[in-house]
Amino acid sequence: MSEPSPSPPLCRIENSFVRGRNVLVSEGSPRPLFSAWERHCRRFKAHPPAEPAELFRNFLAAFVLHAASHPRNEVLAWTIHLRDPHCSLFLAADTEMSTVTGRVHTDHLKKEETNLFYQDLVVRGKPPHRSIVPFEGNSAKGAVEFFYNQSEQRPGRLFFVANNHYILASAHPDYDRRWFRNLSPGQASALREKEVVAPIESRGFRWHCGCSHPKILEILTSPMRSDAEALFGGEETIQVNCPRCAAKYTVTREAMEARIAEKEA
Repeated sequence: MSEPSPSPPLCRIENSFVRGRNVLVSEGSPRPLFSAWERHCRRFKAHPPAEPAELFRNFLAAFVLHAASHPRNEVLAWTIHLRDPHCSLFLAADTEMSTVTGRVHTDHLKKEETNLFYQDLVVRGKPPHRSIVPFEGNSAKGAVEFFYNQSEQRPGRLFFVANNHYILASAHPDYDRRWFRNLSPGQASALREKEVVAPIESRGFRWHCGCSHPKILEILTSPMRSDAEALFGGEETIQVNCPRCAAKYTVTREAMEARIAEKEA
């Protein structure tokens, strides 16, 4: 099972607005999410190699800041395909539930000609939207800032400062272009001392996928109906990984047959 602990630690993100500069700032320490992800990986023996793992942490930090800056009626996901190291990073968030999940893929990946950054966005009550941005390099900072310029249609600046503190500054209409372009990590971490900063809200995100054994059975219903032998390969039991968080589930042929019988009834 992948349900969170009864009292999962929260990653607290503070949103504020820099007056006179027209810049939104989201900041916080994603350490609780790092710890929750690492516990999750240990539990399911799904920890990736060191380099993809470090990249995942950096993109996870940027992603939760990005999600916290969005309205509370969205489900969004990032998929980052990297050529070197050859891996795929997946991150998903529900801004209404304030949950984040994700995983690293390193096996059976198609070799892309360039790095690719996908965002899938669902605003409740509207059709889903996907954007795709090719990018160079393998740093989260460079990729996220390029994504903001190309896909969000507004500049974004990402800063990693001391003690696992991360800051995402995103420009709003009529922003101070020169000030924003020249903003340094030190200046970003000292905004409240140098600028007029208006607090907006504090949001707490937790690690949670929402997958479960019944949901995995539901996903496998169609393959089971079309070709049970191909699904089970002659075995009575298979291991299935959640595509969102890599949690492992044991699925038996008997359980799948009962599921289909139940739906048909």
